[in-house]
Amino acid sequence: MSDSPVDVARSDPAFSSLHRFANPGRFLRLSGKVLPWLAVPAFLLTVMGLVWGLFFSPADWQQGDAVRIMYVHVPSAWLASSGYFGLAVCSLLSLVWRHPLADLAAVEIGPVGAGFTALCLATGSLWGKPMWGAWWVWDARLTSVLVLLLLFLGYIALRSAMDDEVKAGRAAAILALSGLINLPIIYFSVDWWNSLHQGESIFRPGGPLIAPVYLLPLGLMAGGYLLAFCGLWLEQTRAEVWRRRALALEVQAAGR
Repeated sequence: MSDSPVDVARSDPAFSSLHRFANPGRFLRLSGKVLPWLAVPAFLLTVMGLVWGLFFSPADWQQGDAVRIMYVHVPSAWLASSGYFGLAVCSLLSLVWRHPLADLAAVEIGPVGAGFTALCLATGSLWGKPMWGAWWVWDARLTSVLVLLLLFLGYIALRSAMDDEVKAGRAAAILALSGLINLPIIYFSVDWWNSLHQGESIFRPGGPLIAPVYLLPLGLMAGGYLLAFCGLWLEQTRAEVWRRRALALEVQAAGR
């Protein structure tokens, strides 16, 4: 008699390694130690990047002071795509290895990722108005990022639409993995289609096109955003673990 897929997964060393971190108590202890090391540097880096970018970096010779929107817009765009990739990874761990904490982490990435994506679209519109003369155009890059926001919102809505958490988790995980196809579309959209959006100017083979006077505060903002994203996600996940613990104790007490 052949083993079931779950039994095969349980015999996988990767499964055992992953499930070492599925214990809620262990997660709460480790995350409690890590969280301050995320929150404080995130605040400091973001403040330093904003002050440097808004008050000390020079205006661009073409865009003028409108270029300063870059310090908020570009890092939020990076975190929007990275956040969705994280959502897909957690969904894969939940779907294949039945990792309970990965499923919970995916749930809490959704709202944080949606927030950064909305910030990306809002600041992009503010930047686009003086540059293109319109708040919104159906440009390939803008449209694909809008699709990314809809994927985040769709994931959140699907998790909330079903009473059965197991079925909701599986359906939402499949949706998250299906949406991965949108990430390369976002990245390569300016190369594949005639786009108003500028092409890659930082992570390119020939090196960044942006001068260091702009690149350094942008790097500070990116670091601050990354730590802020991780801190928000971690705090949300901790709160949900505590909520579920409290709910389990209420059910246990009611059954006595």
